[in-house]
Amino acid sequence: MIDIHNHILHGLDDGAQDFETSVKMARAAIENGITHVVCTPHCNDHHPFDPGVNRERVAALQDAVGSELILGLGCDFHLSFDNIEDHFRNPGKYTINNKQYLLVEFQESFIPHQLTDVLYRMIAGGVVPIITHPERNDTLSAHPERMTDWLDAGCLIQLTAASIVGRWGKPIEAVSRRFLADNWVHIVASDAHNLSSRTFLMREAHARLVELLDEETADRLCIRNPRAVFYGDPMPDQPEIKGAAGSAQQKGILKRFLSRG
Repeated sequence: MIDIHNHILHGLDDGAQDFETSVKMARAAIENGITHVVCTPHCNDHHPFDPGVNRERVAALQDAVGSELILGLGCDFHLSFDNIEDHFRNPGKYTINNKQYLLVEFQESFIPHQLTDVLYRMIAGGVVPIITHPERNDTLSAHPERMTDWLDAGCLIQLTAASIVGRWGKPIEAVSRRFLADNWVHIVASDAHNLSSRTFLMREAHARLVELLDEETADRLCIRNPRAVFYGDPMPDQPEIKGAAGSAQQKGILKRFLSRG
């Protein structure tokens, strides 16, 4: 399996606090059946993002774990004003492995409507936003209709493995199942932060997906789609999204947005 969202790099955010823990987390990922990991430290007001430092820590961790685990680099990109402006000034700085996919994180309690235009600008510029853990976002779990235009425009959705297996509680598990049933989910990732309370649960999530849906879906969400993200390949064909308008509206949305300028 391939994990595109976690906080395994040490000393950068609220994830691993030292190099020893980073190595132990990498070993835990291998034991959990993970072959590729995108290291994605937070990029927000509390945790500045320094690509040079991050690359050094990825290289050191890769040397420590060897070829059993292939590491990449991205970030958990908070949609703040300063981050957004810097993203458009420096295309590729924050994307996964400097390709086209970008993890984007919203505020939990308030999502300004103008952020929809930001997502459209990203898509028009060749970036594919991946909306992280909407099942754990108070606004999006209560008002999932906010995401339909984003889905139509080409955004992807990432659920957390722990949410699927019930570690975040029954309400979040229920929201996750609803998103899965409607084919709104493209990727499952761990969002691992440590070795205890927030660790890798990808094997468990894969098994739960097989139980709830089928093995093809579990492999698509945990292996094939994340692999496309890791290597910057086009996303494979996906099942039809329920409750979203589809490609015709997607083209209309982007056409209307691009015509403004």
